[in-house]
Amino acid sequence: SSDVLEAIENVIQDVIESLAQKKVPVLTLADRSAWRNIEFKDSVGLQMVPRCTTKQIRSDCPRSAHKFALMLKILSMIYKMVQSNTYATKRDIYYSDTLLFGSQSIVDNIINDISCMLKIPRRSLHILSTTKGFVAGNLSYTEEDGTKVNCTCSATAVTVPSNVQGIKNLISPAKFMLVVEKDATFQRLLDDDFCNKMSPCIMITGRGIPDLNTRLFIRKLWDTFEIPIFTLMDADPHGVEIMCVYKYGSLSMSFEAHHLTVPSIKWLGLLPSDLERLNIRKDALIPFTKQDQNKLASIQKRPYIACQPMWKKELEIMAASKMKAEIQVLTSLSSDYLSRVYLPNKLQFGGWI
Repeated sequence: SSDVLEAIENVIQDVIESLAQKKVPVLTLADRSAWRNIEFKDSVGLQMVPRCTTKQIRSDCPRSAHKFALMLKILSMIYKMVQSNTYATKRDIYYSDTLLFGSQSIVDNIINDISCMLKIPRRSLHILSTTKGFVAGNLSYTEEDGTKVNCTCSATAVTVPSNVQGIKNLISPAKFMLVVEKDATFQRLLDDDFCNKMSPCIMITGRGIPDLNTRLFIRKLWDTFEIPIFTLMDADPHGVEIMCVYKYGSLSMSFEAHHLTVPSIKWLGLLPSDLERLNIRKDALIPFTKQDQNKLASIQKRPYIACQPMWKKELEIMAASKMKAEIQVLTSLSSDYLSRVYLPNKLQFGGWI
């Protein structure tokens, strides 16, 4: 916490010194949205280059003065929280003055900018994000406040902890982890008692694009247990994009890649080649939209696809067919095909890439 306080004090001191010298106060931060500032490293994923281009938030420019003020406002809130050892969610910060902040996304973006500017992970700033992810299966742990959580005994899923950093005593006999893209598929596997039928395992969903806590949690589980992690996604560009976020990280959070990415993640399904192999009816597939085509073309150009020849091949199959499929398409074969046939066969015979 002393590092956080010192980092904020240095920022404020620069502002005060600028004013004393009759100069315009500016805040300088790395440009998180530029691909030129990102490098791909196989062992980490997408990470920021050490000397990246920066942008300035000026206090004398009509376009950025409001953002400058909001950054100082949130820095003062963080400073007070760290001093008093209290925490707030991003939502709490937004609702403390909705008129001032304007929208939740503005708050979220500024918090990420501050984290990047101070080079301090967001959880060390005493800001928690609201968790939307779920976990189930053979896992127990103790939360920071001493609450014991046992996912094995629970008939329903448990919410991913909001303070991943603080959890301890993680215990699991799991042989693998399954990361499921969608909540509906996750719930279906729970209803089919998949975790008990398929040797001990841990099942997690970020319910679409994963929030920070779900990504931190998967990374923590991987660091702790070092077991294989498989992903179950829709066979469409959006599903591939989500899988890449888990495996390689995202452009906007590349400055924190070391805590968030799990480069050993394997693509279990639904593979575009599976659709042909399983003779899925053409009328059960969905034609590509222009947006799908653009998304796929953008993914195919990314630096990490070049080092994944099997992924590249699957993306080429998808691009050639111009068709996509949701995991639910497997119900056209039989209602429990996913949990009874597809996943057991894939896991037993190594059907992942």
